[in-house]
Amino acid sequence: MSKPNPSRLPPGPCDETAGLNYFPRLTGKIRLQAAGLLWEDLAANMSKGIDAALCGFLHVDYEALRMRVLEGGSDAEVLAWCEARSRVLNDIDRLVWNYYVAKLGWQDHVTLALEKRKAEAGLASRDDIQTIAHYIDVDEGRRE
Repeated sequence: MSKPNPSRLPPGPCDETAGLNYFPRLTGKIRLQAAGLLWEDLAANMSKGIDAALCGFLHVDYEALRMRVLEGGSDAEVLAWCEARSRVLNDIDRLVWNYYVAKLGWQDHVTLALEKRKAEAGLASRDDIQTIAHYIDVDEGRRE
């Protein structure tokens, strides 16, 4: 598996903004795509999968979020913008979302897709890759 150029990668799936995992990855993907630097394998999934799940969780439209990210500001400012338009997240909200991100692909509705992606990447024998977050980190070279 060829490793992507690190300058074309967003943060990892478990990186966080204000205690919310994946948010920096979503905003990072938006910024990289706008700059024409997003790793091509990621570009096809923009606004889908976990991106869409996070937008749904935050009750914000992906396109509106994309436009806000491109206006500028820190991830914390963009997250505050999201909360101002829907609801303020509490500690339980963050706990539930972070657990979802950490466990997605482990014996759930995404398991078959994870197994398919592992096989396509030549990682089918890697029993240590049990979640989408693990797969992303291995695929993008953050983990061996």
